[in-house]
Amino acid sequence: MPAELEISKISELLTITDFIRWGASRFVEAELSYSHGLSSPLDEAAYLVLRALNLPVDTPDVYWSSALTQSEKTTVVEIIKKRITDKIPAAYIFNEGWFAGLQFYVDERVLVPRSPIAELVENQFAPWVDADDVLNVLDLCTGSGCIGIACAYAFPQADVDLSDVSPEALEVANINIDGHDARQRVTAIESNIFSNLEGKQYDIIVSNPPYVDAEDMTDLPQEFHHEPELGLSSGADGLDLTRVILQQAAQHLTDNGILVVEVGNSQYALMELFPEMPFEWIEFERGGDGVFVLTKQQLEKIQVAH
Repeated sequence: MPAELEISKISELLTITDFIRWGASRFVEAELSYSHGLSSPLDEAAYLVLRALNLPVDTPDVYWSSALTQSEKTTVVEIIKKRITDKIPAAYIFNEGWFAGLQFYVDERVLVPRSPIAELVENQFAPWVDADDVLNVLDLCTGSGCIGIACAYAFPQADVDLSDVSPEALEVANINIDGHDARQRVTAIESNIFSNLEGKQYDIIVSNPPYVDAEDMTDLPQEFHHEPELGLSSGADGLDLTRVILQQAAQHLTDNGILVVEVGNSQYALMELFPEMPFEWIEFERGGDGVFVLTKQQLEKIQVAH
C-alpha cells in the first residue's frame, strides 16, 4: 500500500467527513477521471466512503460526524486505494450504477450508466410522443439494460425489448430485469443491431450505441479501459453503428414512432456526414449533449445513401 494511504499515517482521521475530505484530496493528487456518473473528487469520495460503510448514498450529512472504528477505517482505506491504484470506476467497485433515479447491477461486461437520456426517460420523451400511446419500446445496444428498464417504469403499459450483440452484456441485463421484477414486460434479445428483430416495430427506439472514434479511443483515461471496448469503439469516425441504425430504423418504427440516439462528441461528424438529415438535438437541463431525435417520417423522407 502506498505510504500516504497507510492506516498508521491517518490515525488523526476520525469521522466520515474526515475520510471523505481525505479521499477527495487523494483523488485530486492522483488526477483521476470523473466520467462515470460522479462528477467530482468530492462526490466520488463521498460515494465510496458511504458504500464502504454499507450506508446508503443519501445518508443525511448529520451522520457524517460519526466516528469510524479501526476496522471501518481499514475498509475505507482499502477502497480508496483500489480506486487510485487500479483506476477502477467506482460503479465497478460496488457493482452498482444509477440511471433515472434507479439502481442497477453493473460490472466490467457493460458500460457504467451515465447517459443524459435519463432526463428524456423521466419526462416520458415529451413532447415527441404521447405517453399513453407508447406500447412498445426498444433499447438498442442496451448494455446493462438501464435505459430500457427505466422506460418500463416510465411507460407502465408498454412492453420493452433490450437488444445487444454481446451475450455477456445481456447476462447483466437479465440480472437487472430480475432485480427490477420486470420479466413480464421486459425481454432481452441477442441481436446485431436489427438483425434478430425482423417484423418488430416500436413506438420508441432509443439507443446509446458505441460512438467513440479511433483517435479518441487511444486517448481515453485509464478508467475507460475497464469498460468493454465493444461498448465504446465504433470505427474511424465513431459512427459505424449509427449509420446502420439510420439506414434501418424506419422499418422498425410505428407510424408515429421516434428514434432517439446518443452520439456524444461524434455529433458534428454526424451532421457533416448527413447534412440533409433534420436532426433535432436535445438541450438537457441537467447537462449533456449529442442526443438527437428523428421521426419515422423524417427517416423515410431522407434517403440514407451512406
